[in-house]
Amino acid sequence: MIVVTGATGNVGRTLVRLLTEQGHQVTAASRHIVPSDVPPGVHALATDLARPAADLPATADAVFLLVGGELMMTGDPTAVVAPFARYGKIVLLSSQGVVTRPDSLSHGRAFAAYEQAVMDSGTDWTILRPGGFASNAYAWAPSVKASRTVSAPFGDVGLPAVDPDDIAAVAATVLTRPGHTGAGYELTGPAPASPLQRVAAIAAAIGEQVTFVDQTREEARTQMLTFMPAPVADTTLDIIGTPTPRERAVSPDVEKILGRPATSFSDWARRNAAAFA
Repeated sequence: MIVVTGATGNVGRTLVRLLTEQGHQVTAASRHIVPSDVPPGVHALATDLARPAADLPATADAVFLLVGGELMMTGDPTAVVAPFARYGKIVLLSSQGVVTRPDSLSHGRAFAAYEQAVMDSGTDWTILRPGGFASNAYAWAPSVKASRTVSAPFGDVGLPAVDPDDIAAVAATVLTRPGHTGAGYELTGPAPASPLQRVAAIAAAIGEQVTFVDQTREEARTQMLTFMPAPVADTTLDIIGTPTPRERAVSPDVEKILGRPATSFSDWARRNAAAFA
């Protein structure tokens, strides 16, 4: 049995599918999950990690642990991790910010506290630290659909965004195969791509011209504050505007674990073109 939290998200949904296709018994946990959200044979468990359901499996071979949103910022890491410490292995989805922005409350210290709780849990563990997600481009979908435009800051700054399906594939591997206990992996795409290059990739994927509109940092911050706290917005803008050398670098870990190159943003855009068409 493998428990997958965050099972309806960009990573969790693919991870549940991969594990099921491999023949593993899976409990898919998320706050608002329903049986139609998961493949046949998967147990859908509606639960909140702040108050985990009493019917979490008593035993499991492993758990994929994703702590998001407000709970990441305000929760008690030891209390959140404790219900899963009885399982054979914890694979935690953390953030590259733990190593690149250790002083940031949102991207560094909050995730680091959960990493430490997992390390102190007494069970086997592996930490996954992705950089920015390729799927963050979904935020551009409404304007691409409505007016074939994208507004974003720092148009020429490239970062190696990672495909969430690659994160899921890495998670499936470390959850089910030996040799990853006590490891921390940084997960990135295969090459940096700037917002201008990502918009061009989306345009190519949908076969339409898409115009890039350069925002100032303050314009972008005002927009971001409508859906994220100020500390998260400020650190995000620091990363995408003035990334560190490590944030710009391509990590070899996806290819090392999967035995194939990481997925490019262009390939991600082609696979998800319908979201922008």
